[in-house]
Amino acid sequence: MKALLLALAVTLAAVTSAGAQTAERLYVMDCGHNSAKDQSIWSPGVDVGKPIEQANTCSLIRHGSQWLLWDTGYPDAIADTPVDTPVGHATRAKTLMGQLAEIGVKPADIALVAVSHTHPDHIGNVDRFPASLLLIQKAEFDWAFAPGKRPLFKKDRPLKLLEGDDDVFGDGSVTLLSTPGHTPGHQSLLVHLARSGWILLAGDAAHFKDNWDNDRVPSINASAEQTHASHARLARILAEKNAQLWINHDLPTFERLKQSPQFYD
Repeated sequence: MKALLLALAVTLAAVTSAGAQTAERLYVMDCGHNSAKDQSIWSPGVDVGKPIEQANTCSLIRHGSQWLLWDTGYPDAIADTPVDTPVGHATRAKTLMGQLAEIGVKPADIALVAVSHTHPDHIGNVDRFPASLLLIQKAEFDWAFAPGKRPLFKKDRPLKLLEGDDDVFGDGSVTLLSTPGHTPGHQSLLVHLARSGWILLAGDAAHFKDNWDNDRVPSINASAEQTHASHARLARILAEKNAQLWINHDLPTFERLKQSPQFYD
């Protein structure tokens, strides 16, 4: 009987552990800043002509011996040469390469790069990681490299074209979530950490908190119907997991987060 009880206890412990896998660390990196003159680009009909300051973040996740980089931000060259874009004035206070070096990580150390979508402020440094496996939705890849479009990064590289959600490490600790709408293959990232719990990195499913709260659809958008559905899906996941919501471009969110070389665990 004692042997049976011991075996059951060991089995239960193993099952419990398997169901509660976590990533070790998550670093938040400053991947640019946008000064926009008219925030109604992202909230049509609301706050017309009102300026807004926007953050742009990247996240580096350590899982065992592997590193996953989520988004790559504006090109590092913008740190030396800011640019004016159709949606604002883009700057970088720090380069991505410099922030990686600060924590002792080289581009070659990063096994996986995942991008929320292929707008230039999210894929500006993808080509700095030519050996990393790029995780991208097939719908996004096909859209970005459609005939007649100017490629924003090299497609001749290791690729994993996804068609829906993807359990990145196979243990539920890091999951790519298909959340189309802003672009045809937009995706978000759900991360589970031992002490910090569940964190949902929403990409550009919403651009700032007020738009999230009001389920607004930006003017730069592929499908309003899909955007509303993706918002609803993410809201369900936030409730189910009691997760934190990190909105990529929301400056107040960025300012309250611990930034690299500090990390979440």
